[in-house]
Amino acid sequence: MSYVGVLIFILVVTASLEVLFRTRVYRRWRRLLIAIVPCVAVFALWDAYAIAQGHWTFDVDRILGVYVFGSVPLDELLFFLTIPIASVLTLEAVRSARGWTVGDEAGDAAPVSGRGDDL
Repeated sequence: MSYVGVLIFILVVTASLEVLFRTRVYRRWRRLLIAIVPCVAVFALWDAYAIAQGHWTFDVDRILGVYVFGSVPLDELLFFLTIPIASVLTLEAVRSARGWTVGDEAGDAAPVSGRGDDL
């Protein structure tokens, strides 16, 4: 359970960014899925291959013992979901705090100074 415990901690801490900085990441769930599904797919396949080839294993005392895709622990799949979600939440919180725009804001055109200082 320690692996899942760490993932829960990460989600709780970064989910607070949703409230504190009003990032609206969970509200825009389609956009979030577009961001994380490729990560989950690529890394789940990579893990399945690496496990099948004997490149790495998991400590059975630290995982749930439930497997998906044959040999990939459920905990690992949850990792591939949790970390991208936490990354998007963190990025959106920083954008909110700093006032950074990237051109996807509703009704607003992103200012482009060309000087590189708008990052």
